[in-house]
Amino acid sequence: MSRPIKLIIADDEELFRKGMAQLVSEHPQINVIGEAANGQLLLNLLRASEELPDIILLDLKMPEMDGVQATKVIKKEFPDVRIVVLTSHYTKIFIVNMVHIGASAFQRKDTSPAGIIDCIIEVHNKGYHFDHEIMKVLQKSFVSGETIRKSQFNETPLSEREKEILQLICEQKKTSEIAEQLFISTRTVDGHRNNLLLKTESKNIAGLVLYAIDKGIYLI
Repeated sequence: MSRPIKLIIADDEELFRKGMAQLVSEHPQINVIGEAANGQLLLNLLRASEELPDIILLDLKMPEMDGVQATKVIKKEFPDVRIVVLTSHYTKIFIVNMVHIGASAFQRKDTSPAGIIDCIIEVHNKGYHFDHEIMKVLQKSFVSGETIRKSQFNETPLSEREKEILQLICEQKKTSEIAEQLFISTRTVDGHRNNLLLKTESKNIAGLVLYAIDKGIYLI
C-alpha cells in the first residue's frame, strides 16, 4: 500500500475544521498533519515544518490572509504542494483566476465527506480534479471572453505528441494509463508533461487543462 496522503486543513471556522479533520482522517489513505485558522498561520506552519503536506484543503474567506493570497505565496514558496479550494460559492472568473495562480481543485463547503475524500485522492493521483460543472464553467469563460487575457499564455507551439498527451491529461488519465494507451514508457510521459508545463508556463496540471481548453485542444 502506498504511503498516506499528507493533508493540512486551513479554515477559520474551528468546528468545520475539526470536523473535517476527523472525517477525512478515518480514510486509510489520508493523514491530517496540521491545521490552521487563517492564511498567515498556514504559511507560518509550512515554513516551520520539516514535513510538508501533499495537499492543502484551503478555505477562501479567512482573516489576516485569505485563501487567494495564501495560494499565491504557497505556490511561490512551496510549488509542489497542491491546493484544493473550499468555498461556499464561486464565479466563472474566480475559478479561472484561481487555476492560474495554482489551485488544483474546487469543492463547495456543502460537499459530502465522501466527495471531499474522492477529490483529495484524485488530486494526489492525477494532479487536479475538475468535475463536469467546473470544466463547463472554464470553457464558457473562454468563449465569452470573461477570463484573463489569453495573451498571458505562452504561444510556443506544441508537437502533435504533446497535444495528444495533453488531451489524455484532460481526460484525467494517469501516467501509467497514458503510457499504455500510447505504447510509450511512463518516463517518456513524464518528460512530455514537464515540457508541456514549461512551454505553456503552467504552474501545475490544472493549468495545463486551462491552456488546453483555451487553445481548443480539449473540447468538452
